[in-house]
Amino acid sequence: MGRIGILKTPHGNVKTPALMPVIHPGKQTIDVKKYGADIVITNSYIIYKNEELKKKALEEGIHSLINFEGPIVTDSGSFQLSVYGDIDVTNKEIIEFQENIGTDIGTSLDIPTPPYVKRERAEKELEITLERAKEALDARKNLMLNSVVQGSTFPDLRAKCAEAIGQMDFEVYPIGAVVPLLENYKYKDVVDIVMASVANLPPSRPRHLMGAGHPMVFALAVAMGCDLFDSAAYILYAQDDRLMMPNGTYKLQDLLEMPCSCEVCTKYTPNDLRSMKKEQRMKLIAQHNLHVSFAEIRKIRQAIVDGNLLELVEQRCRAHPYLLDALRNLKNYTELMEEYDPEYKNSAFFYTGPESLNRPEIFRYLSRISRIPQKNRVLLLPSFKKPYSKNIQNILTNFGRDKPDLEKLGNFYRIKGLKSENSSHIDEQLQVVVVDVPFGVIPLEIDEIYPLAQNESPSLLDGDSKIFVKNIINEYINNFNEVIISESLIKKFDLDFELENFNINELRLQFDDKEKIKYIADYQFGTGAGKALFGTNVDIVKSRKTGKIRHVYDGEDLIATLRASDGIFVLSMLGAERLHEFLEYPKSRVVVNSDAEPFAREGKSIFAKFVIDIDINIRANEEVLIVNENDDLLAFGKSILNAHEIKDLKTGQAVKTRKGGKL
Repeated sequence: MGRIGILKTPHGNVKTPALMPVIHPGKQTIDVKKYGADIVITNSYIIYKNEELKKKALEEGIHSLINFEGPIVTDSGSFQLSVYGDIDVTNKEIIEFQENIGTDIGTSLDIPTPPYVKRERAEKELEITLERAKEALDARKNLMLNSVVQGSTFPDLRAKCAEAIGQMDFEVYPIGAVVPLLENYKYKDVVDIVMASVANLPPSRPRHLMGAGHPMVFALAVAMGCDLFDSAAYILYAQDDRLMMPNGTYKLQDLLEMPCSCEVCTKYTPNDLRSMKKEQRMKLIAQHNLHVSFAEIRKIRQAIVDGNLLELVEQRCRAHPYLLDALRNLKNYTELMEEYDPEYKNSAFFYTGPESLNRPEIFRYLSRISRIPQKNRVLLLPSFKKPYSKNIQNILTNFGRDKPDLEKLGNFYRIKGLKSENSSHIDEQLQVVVVDVPFGVIPLEIDEIYPLAQNESPSLLDGDSKIFVKNIINEYINNFNEVIISESLIKKFDLDFELENFNINELRLQFDDKEKIKYIADYQFGTGAGKALFGTNVDIVKSRKTGKIRHVYDGEDLIATLRASDGIFVLSMLGAERLHEFLEYPKSRVVVNSDAEPFAREGKSIFAKFVIDIDINIRANEEVLIVNENDDLLAFGKSILNAHEIKDLKTGQAVKTRKGGKL
């Protein structure tokens, strides 16, 4: 659910995900902008209570007070409220004060209910938080506002709060009162809180995980949809001689070598730092902590672009057992995450451990495999070098002729006890399937679709992956009348079937490219799409270099191009017309208003604010049809966002139009 966005404020734009260093308004000595800060956060209540700071802030503005020219977020005093139990300022007063001192983004005075309290208290304090949220909107003039999601450790209360404030006109939605959980390594509970909140907040507004200042949690939080973090940890850890890293924390007293390559670590040794005065040492360690924190944010942004953020999350979460708990808890939200996970990515799928089995790509594949046609017989083969179809086809087409190739496959058996056991009149249609980790069963016709051919896993399998694939096989074969299986698969996945010998040399297999393109279209667009697109009379053009299918024509008219990078079809105008005629409304549609209609016909990109309806199942990077209110086909293209984001966003590109015209 990680995304890169732009948060627009009166003092400049901020690229998210972003880290906001906490600035103490009266004590700051480090220029955080020098180390990568584009936005900071400070406490308006501290300023409000200090007459000298208050006077200067009202006269000169908060940017002058803390010597920072970029966007500034201010907290309202809720932290002090959580620590001391009471503060002497009202919600309305602190909102007006934040506006008067020139804050970019202010915060309402919510009630930060701590974890694990009685539900009655959480419900009562949540009602106060919601009342104050409404009051804050009435009190502000032009101030951008935070409204904090509260509800203690009750996911349903967090969801209720998020849904309520999500319908109000706030610019940012922090998720509050998680610091006690983070301090006590209750990361598993943080996952439940964040996911309950994010699932009910508008995608068009940034979410801020308050108090999450350690880089080891950034990747996990971004993958759950968080965009902003605030960190006082960089200075608090430095005061205690602790150096932060993405994989944990080091105590200076234990270091033989410095832990990274930042300017502090390359210039000083642990002994150098230990010999310094406390103030000087603290400042240098704080600089290191800032370097490491901002480097992690940059790494996360790049991982989002590359499409491998969850691989980074898996690496980071193996740094601590309780973070691993959190990662494993995330599997309970795979279905939600799949809605936001892009359909196709630039990077391969790397299996890094059993937690990888819970990724959205696998969930999506297993839920869509039922789209493709079902045959009566299936041949289950062990995995070969990818792409499977190219390498296995050479072997299968030479049955009975090329003894060395046959020996690669080993013995074969027929599984007994199925629907048509011992029938000698079984339909000759045969489905050939590769069995592999992590996707389980892969029909050869679709093996080049992302990420089936774009994945890597270890040759030595762990027990969890074996059980996972075994369960998939057991479920999959129930759909067939006859199942023929390789002996190597039985051993590899500890399969327990009643078997009888099968002479594999009796098979004569034909591989039909016209059948293959229909399978791909069915998987991509839905059952029956292949027949609708390609019918019976098509010409297939293959790449001279690779031998792979490249284009599909009807006579001289192009229907679709099979993209080599991810094995999916990019439609032509004719293909879009045929798909539009076949699919019932609103399937695969992005509906635009009359203002956008002429631009769509001209082939110009579609922006979110012009979309008035959409197929809610559309994912990012999916091929879509662009239509008007009457379902007239205007154009076709690739979605940039998913359906939820397109519906909620009022700015930005929604669909990259490939072609438009009078269709």
